[in-house]
This record gives sequence, structure tokens and C-alpha cells, in this order.
Amino acid sequence: MRKAVPGPTPETQPYWDAARRGELMLPRCVQTGRMFFYPQPYSPFALGGDVEWVKVSGRATLYSYVINHRPAPGFQDENPYVIAVAELSEGPRLMTNLVGIEPRPECLTLDMALVVTFDDRNGSVVPVFMPAEGLHQ
Repeated sequence: MRKAVPGPTPETQPYWDAARRGELMLPRCVQTGRMFFYPQPYSPFALGGDVEWVKVSGRATLYSYVINHRPAPGFQDENPYVIAVAELSEGPRLMTNLVGIEPRPECLTLDMALVVTFDDRNGSVVPVFMPAEGLHQ
């Protein structure tokens, strides 16, 4: 079974195009300079504010996580797996999968350094995160 892949919308297309190139890009409010996630056509920080897309560092910290033991469609071979909220060094938080680490509480530390990597899911590329120190077992 294939892993679920989000479908791009006009507002999210730049995010998915960047992921395909191996880059993480987020929208930024032109008026305030603040980045945000989930992509939308107008800034949430300025009424009717213009949005521009910028490449971000891909560095983050682990803000929160859950170890999922109930396999979702396409994830049966990876059970259990980590669903995480990564807080980017630029500020926004995004939900993601955490890879390259054992899905056990003793291996996961809040505020641990993470770095983006990209998972090719049947031709669609999805940003995911892994520990910045490399692979942990």
C-alpha cells in the first residue's frame, strides 16, 4: 500500500515544488517579515498582507511528539513511527514525521536539534525531520 501524500493546492504548490528540489520554503509576510505555516494566500499578521516565499535553514527543535502504534494506510511496515511538531529556527512550527531515530520515549528529547530531510513517497517528496547529530538507534 502507498503512503498517503498531501495534495498540493494553489497556496501550497511552492512548498511542494521546493521539497521536490530538496529545499524547505515557507511563506513570509512582506509587511512584517514574519514567517508562518500553514501556507495561505494572505498574511495572518497584516490585514490583506502580501506573501513571499523564502528558503529556510531546515534547522529545528523537537517541540512535541507522539509515538503512533496504530498504522495509517501505507505505514504498516513502519509501525510504530513518530509524529512530531518541529519548531523551525525561523519560528513557525510544523507537523511532520521524525525519521532516523528509534520510536521510543528514551530516544526522544524535547528541544533536541533536528534537521530537515526529504522522503520520496512514490514520486511526491515530503519534508520530514531527523536528529541533527545523525542517525540514532
